[in-house]
Amino acid sequence: MRGSTKLFPNAHGGGLSSDAVQRLLARHVASAAEQCPSLRRKRVTPHVLRHSAAMELLQAGVDCSVIALWLGHESIKTTQVYLHAHLALKEAALARVKPFNGQKGGRYKPGDRLLAFLDAL
Repeated sequence: MRGSTKLFPNAHGGGLSSDAVQRLLARHVASAAEQCPSLRRKRVTPHVLRHSAAMELLQAGVDCSVIALWLGHESIKTTQVYLHAHLALKEAALARVKPFNGQKGGRYKPGDRLLAFLDAL
């Protein structure tokens, strides 16, 4: 609708209800799952998309205070809980990884060729 300030307006130019957002998302996830069957096993919700967007912003170097404002959090502490939980999940996943072919565990150390390649980018 013309003149609406909403990103995804309803037929009257107002905001979509949470039910409408969930229905739209479910429809698009079902459609995407036809091309990417692994989506059928995933839980995709508006909250998951919101959280994923925040993590992408963080990884792109956007300051936590800006992300907190974008998410509408009253306190940056709320945003930091998300970020800490995200890092804790990654650390837990890494802790479960077993070395490949009996190799010694520990931190990955890239070779000189890989470092040179990355420096050339």
